[in-house]
Amino acid sequence: MVKQLHISKGQNLTNFLLELEIKGDLITWDGLICEGPTVAGIDSDEFIETRKQFLREFYNIEFDEIEFKRELSKLNKNSGYTEIVLWFEYELFCHMNLIAVINLIHQREIDLPIYLVCSGRIEGEKDLKGLNELSKKQLMQHYKDKVRLQASDLDLAISLWRTYCGKDHNLLIPYITQKSSFKYMTNCLKAHLKRFPDSKSGLDVIEHNILKIIKEKHVNSLHHLLGYSIYYQGYYGYSDFQLKRKIKNLEIFFDKMEDKLELNRKGHEALLQVHNYASEINNHMVYGGIERLDYQFNVEKNKLIKTALNAN
Repeated sequence: MVKQLHISKGQNLTNFLLELEIKGDLITWDGLICEGPTVAGIDSDEFIETRKQFLREFYNIEFDEIEFKRELSKLNKNSGYTEIVLWFEYELFCHMNLIAVINLIHQREIDLPIYLVCSGRIEGEKDLKGLNELSKKQLMQHYKDKVRLQASDLDLAISLWRTYCGKDHNLLIPYITQKSSFKYMTNCLKAHLKRFPDSKSGLDVIEHNILKIIKEKHVNSLHHLLGYSIYYQGYYGYSDFQLKRKIKNLEIFFDKMEDKLELNRKGHEALLQVHNYASEINNHMVYGGIERLDYQFNVEKNKLIKTALNAN
């Protein structure tokens, strides 16, 4: 008899799955793994303390350790489940959570078939779609078409997690071209590397796009800019509070007029790449094992290079 454990990418999706009366038990993995420091051992006090401190300092969010442990208590070797179904989306935000979940399963030595339900391109649709954006019929079809992850897929996820928690993210580059059941992993790895400041402008890709929106669109307020930023962020999948923080860091580049936002001189210079503004943006975000300001992304070399102050 099949007994499934479903691991959902967030509470909204969990509620959706409950409406559909998907058989089996549900765990909600509502993490923010794509930002902040991480340690390889997810099933450890060090991991929990590291995440608690980061969420409190950067986003004033209190990490609910009790709820986290309660949810994950269902995930154990003696649970009686016969297979695990992972429900995650196409963007970097979800893929980092997906990698973390697979590593937790590995670290708990759970040896079960693992399936992936992943949204993204939908036939006849122009835009990529999240699982919550699908109709009930579409979501059930995705479930029917779920992909069983092979040993090579699981090995890839384990290698990616260890590398992400490490000190050299250029080691992620060879995995960009590696074939796997993760259809969007290539896009997510490319997107991750471009979260580091550009070696010419000092802007990461999201920051560059936000300033470009101000230049090319009629943006009449910060709230309006946030809406554009959410829609045009590509493969990142950032939430509104993450993007609000990025917009706040970019306020040195634009002025708030009576009815619109306009780039100032610094904003135009940043887009033209005539000056490197990384130190002025001063965004001390950490990604896994490294701080973003310690590296810059060189487009010509298509790799991360150490910043001048940290070259040694």
